[in-house]
Amino acid sequence: MIEIISGSSYSELKKLISHLDTNSPFLDINFFISLEKSKSIGENTGWVSFPIVAKKNNEIIGFIPIFLKEHSYGEYVFDHSWADAFQQNGLNYYPKMISAIPFTPITGTRLLANDIEVKKAMIKAIERILVEYKISSCHILFPDKNDHELFNEMGWLSRKGIQFKWHNNSYQTFNEFLQTLSHNKRKKIKQERKKIDANGIIIERKQSADISSEDIDFFYECYCETYRLHNSTPYLKKSFFYELVKTMPNKLLVIIATKNGIKIASALNIIGEETLYGRYWGALEFFSGLHFELCYYQGQEFCIENKIKYFEGGAQGEHKLARGFKPFDTYSNHYIAQPDFKVAISNFLNDELNRINEYSNELEERTPYKKT
Repeated sequence: MIEIISGSSYSELKKLISHLDTNSPFLDINFFISLEKSKSIGENTGWVSFPIVAKKNNEIIGFIPIFLKEHSYGEYVFDHSWADAFQQNGLNYYPKMISAIPFTPITGTRLLANDIEVKKAMIKAIERILVEYKISSCHILFPDKNDHELFNEMGWLSRKGIQFKWHNNSYQTFNEFLQTLSHNKRKKIKQERKKIDANGIIIERKQSADISSEDIDFFYECYCETYRLHNSTPYLKKSFFYELVKTMPNKLLVIIATKNGIKIASALNIIGEETLYGRYWGALEFFSGLHFELCYYQGQEFCIENKIKYFEGGAQGEHKLARGFKPFDTYSNHYIAQPDFKVAISNFLNDELNRINEYSNELEERTPYKKT
């Protein structure tokens, strides 16, 4: 018999679920523990750890990363209009449940189990929890294709989105990649990179033991500057990045730009098995093309040199298209406990899907690659 438990912290689960194969640095239990230890999630953040765990014969056989949310920030699947509609009708939308990687719009498995019946049992457990505790909804953000289809099969609503990914087609050099682009796009990238050289900017990449606490201090200063420029506050605490360096050093790539011996900008990427994930960046001085150099071209070169198949440069941004990134579909699944709102949101998603499909077709027509 499968037993479902919930509600403990990720730190308490470390030894129990470490044997589950995640194939993703974002599902490494150390990633969640780093978020908890740094207080990037937890009390007063609106993110309360609420993992769902399946057990059989006292052995962990399944896991879903779940959080109780008091707001909709840091998710990248936007439901503010749904929350407003609940409030206008005298209903509470928060707290809600989500399964996601906090502040990280990365597609991946959300149902960690080898047996499909275990996965179904965990989904049913979520539905029971929503009813029992009168929680408005649960949202599975950026599940992979298999999980998405299973939630569809279980009657959950489906939502489609679009992100951008660069494909490393076994390129030997960055210039070989450039030769696949149209003349105008290739010329633009070369001009942007020449500006970096002309300004005397030197780029350095660091991994594993080469990443020092001073590097993290500087990177975090840049990271905070990005939020300051947008009149916002950083989601992640500096100690979160210290924890990553301590527990997942081989998964990190820090890129630092210097001019006249002074550091001016930095980016931090996370390395997966076949994908490089561009996550965080910032600059203390503005130089034309510096953002594209640190956030795209350096990542693409790193993938080529290390034979990494894909590079995801973060959420949104049509400007990625001109730099060789291709659009790909993302999904989310939603269980709305209130029947009338389930119908209304289902209608909304159907209308939205038509617009997303039109947008997707438009992006495909704007490919930066040579016509063949």
